Amino acid sequence: MTMIENSEGQAAQGRGLERRLGLFGTVMAVMGGIIGAGIFINPYLVADRVHTSALILGAWVAGGLIALVGGFIYAELAARLPVVGGQYAYLREALHPALAFLYGWVLLLVIQTGGMAAVAVTFARYFLELTQWQINASLVAASALALLTVINCLGVRAGSRVQSAMTLAAIAAIGLLEVFSFFRGGPSQISWRPVLDQPVSMSLVFTFGAAMTPVLFAYGGWQTSSFLAGEVRDPRKTLPRGLVLGVLGVIAVYTSVNFVYVRALGPAGLAGTMTPASTVMRMLLGPRGGSLIAAGIAFSAFGFLGQSMLTAPRVYFAMAEDRVFFRGVAWIDPRTHVPVIAILLQGVWAIVIALTGTYAQVVNYVVAMDSLFFGLTAVCLLVLRRRVEQAGSAAIEFSVPGHPWTTLLFIAAEWIVVASTFGHDPRHSLIGLGIAIAGLPAYYLWRAKNKGATET
Repeated sequence: MTMIENSEGQAAQGRGLERRLGLFGTVMAVMGGIIGAGIFINPYLVADRVHTSALILGAWVAGGLIALVGGFIYAELAARLPVVGGQYAYLREALHPALAFLYGWVLLLVIQTGGMAAVAVTFARYFLELTQWQINASLVAASALALLTVINCLGVRAGSRVQSAMTLAAIAAIGLLEVFSFFRGGPSQISWRPVLDQPVSMSLVFTFGAAMTPVLFAYGGWQTSSFLAGEVRDPRKTLPRGLVLGVLGVIAVYTSVNFVYVRALGPAGLAGTMTPASTVMRMLLGPRGGSLIAAGIAFSAFGFLGQSMLTAPRVYFAMAEDRVFFRGVAWIDPRTHVPVIAILLQGVWAIVIALTGTYAQVVNYVVAMDSLFFGLTAVCLLVLRRRVEQAGSAAIEFSVPGHPWTTLLFIAAEWIVVASTFGHDPRHSLIGLGIAIAGLPAYYLWRAKNKGATET
């Protein structure tokens, strides 16, 4: 069976899911999956690791380029395999089902739910800052996750509309910050000269790699729209276009807002504040400015959570369809056409983490595991291309510019970040790796169980 024939067979998988998302909804899913709390928190971590204007902004540009190349790669993968599960399906078809299971396992236990819990706690803190309510932040975070779980159980359209509205609100808040900065800001604090006097060395390269960890965490999420391939109208055309347009939009937003941060605060000032957006707006407009941007951050975090709730459960659904996960997770609500059990499973586990964890504890091992699987998924494109060449199959709607060199560059960049993250924070990185390896016996137990059930 050729790869194309196999992909047609896999397209039948998840046929109970309804195709409702068009280009705008897909672009919003991409941007909503990226623009979360990270852009409002992580810039201080970058400035703390590299201390010049050029290196700070260079890290954000480099992260955007990596995300753009990744968007190209995932766009071609989506065109070749427009099936439910996205990254999970690519790993399964091109490499090995066990590797695909490990990705879904880590996504559920670490990457997706850990990131969601961290962002939910961030949302809760800014929400409480706005309302002045005397409530535990973890309880507010858990309530937000529970609310979004219910909304997404009502259907793709309901979840997509909430996510799109919150994403647009976040972009509007960032736009206001930039407008006020240029019209009411003081003299620029950007200095380009120090980087010219700094010699290039392995120490500088390693430091820059460590700075890329929070950058890639902030850019993370562009790949999750591929999970929705089974619910996108005309996915071979719509999904690639949505991925590229969404990533380009986020690069523009992230680079411009970090230019504002450095221009207003300078490298040292940026490194000294954990809330650069609020700090800049207070400088420009006083306490009202701080409250305004806090509202924008809360909306942004809520929108990110809505997108996260919408996309990743399709991976768990695909795992259940493959009979390497709880079979009930593949159940589709006949009215809403969404995998309700998968959404509930993710929501409950994210709530558990939100009640017990913190933002700082998840960033490094989330990035380490995410970047590891990003590199492996890019390898899938090399494998699938080779199969197509051998089978002599027809051309597809989208192909990666500059392949294979751009694809190899993406793989190298992601795995350099993995190495830098392990070097910078080996403890949390090893925790993520340990959770991943623990999935192997679970996979083989599930497979043996279902094999025995089939034989009987």
